[in-house]
Amino acid sequence: MTISGALSNAMSGLRAAGRGAEVVSSNISNALTPGYGRRVLALSSASIGDAGGVRIDGIMRIVDASISADKRLASAEKINAQEKAGFLTRFEQLLGTPNDPSSLASRLSQFETALITASSRPDAPDRLNAAVATLQDLIGSLVSTSSGIQKARTNADQSIASQVDQLNSGLEQVADLNQQITAALVQGGNVAALQDQRQMLVDNISIMVPMREVPRDNGQIALYSVSGTALLDGVSATVGFDRSNLVTPYMSLDTNTLSGLTINGTPVRTGADNGALRGGSIGAQFSIRDELGIEAQAQVDAIARDLVTRFQDPAVDPTLSPMDAGLITDSGGPFDPANERGLANRLSLNVAVDPNHGGETWRLRDGLNAPIAGPAGSATFLQSLSAALNDARIPASGGFGSGALTASSVLSTATSIIGTNRSVSEQELSFAAVRLSELTERQLADGVDTDEEIQRLLTIEQAYAANARVIEAVDEMMQTILRL
Repeated sequence: MTISGALSNAMSGLRAAGRGAEVVSSNISNALTPGYGRRVLALSSASIGDAGGVRIDGIMRIVDASISADKRLASAEKINAQEKAGFLTRFEQLLGTPNDPSSLASRLSQFETALITASSRPDAPDRLNAAVATLQDLIGSLVSTSSGIQKARTNADQSIASQVDQLNSGLEQVADLNQQITAALVQGGNVAALQDQRQMLVDNISIMVPMREVPRDNGQIALYSVSGTALLDGVSATVGFDRSNLVTPYMSLDTNTLSGLTINGTPVRTGADNGALRGGSIGAQFSIRDELGIEAQAQVDAIARDLVTRFQDPAVDPTLSPMDAGLITDSGGPFDPANERGLANRLSLNVAVDPNHGGETWRLRDGLNAPIAGPAGSATFLQSLSAALNDARIPASGGFGSGALTASSVLSTATSIIGTNRSVSEQELSFAAVRLSELTERQLADGVDTDEEIQRLLTIEQAYAANARVIEAVDEMMQTILRL
């Protein structure tokens, strides 16, 4: 080997060692950076004439595509389960637990107790007033529960609108990065940083919409939802959604009073089982708005219907005609079985017994349509009201089964159903969280290992020292030659 060949070999080795140190430094400093892919310097032997040395072929980005894909799906699954479990927990809190004095069950129990107390002294105005006040609290609790459900649906609608904007922006950015990566590859540049940025974007998008990444030519990728809907393939799709300022019990996707999704102007399904963008946070919000929320409202309306019809029965209050409103009214009028949706939100106390609207509480003792006060010592009507609450009837709606239930049994059954649904949802969330945690650990294990990087740095240091020693030896030989 000639002196110039040895010098060339050593110089190429120094260059490779320098680049290797840069790569290791980058790996260590970004060990905890989300989306960062471990870098490895690709080297090969060079042979030009009588000179050899090291050739730098480029920097490879090491990422396990299958683990990354599974982790994205797991992240979407977790956020989907988390949002649903959160709604069911809030719904259960709105109804309250039996030991909560402000729960629906406790309000009903307080009204029953007040009726019994009033029956023992029907001539005492304060006891009648107390019974009316507890009934107002019960009605207010039902109205509040219904309002809470609609607030959750409104928040879900607004969240969908916000996330759709983020989704469209993210898809456009990924499409732009695709073009930048292709241009950099054509020019022979390093695209690892661009790929890191693109992976972070795809990871963020996948939380909203779980998707599969498909490699394309020239370093580009395509994105498809788990349903097979193309979101990015060359160009990004445009997802459309119209936000509603307020969601009411009467609004639904089926009646076209709420917006669905469009992709490039074409309407797509949004159901939890068949939706085009199902499975992520956007799918969870659609489930809350269009499925869980509507089901919750139906259950509360069924509870309200059960209470209204118990007191609207002329057999309970002989002063009522079949078309008269009972003790609890539907916006001041009688309940129409064909108009149950949103009933809990329309409940009000009959003005005949409401002192705040000119009513008289003695009508709670003598009948709603009684023209004058009857015998002060008569508790017949009060006892009829109490008996109506404890009369076992088959609920007309609500999915509470085919058995006959008292008013308190209807509430306890509803609470049990909701608690069971919430428990199942939390189990699904727990499974999704464990799966995501396991995949995250596997991805981290495949990422940057700082101990291994430090060992690699020591090897690079030795290579650098060896090449430097060769240059030093060449210099000594040249000096010797010059002294001859």
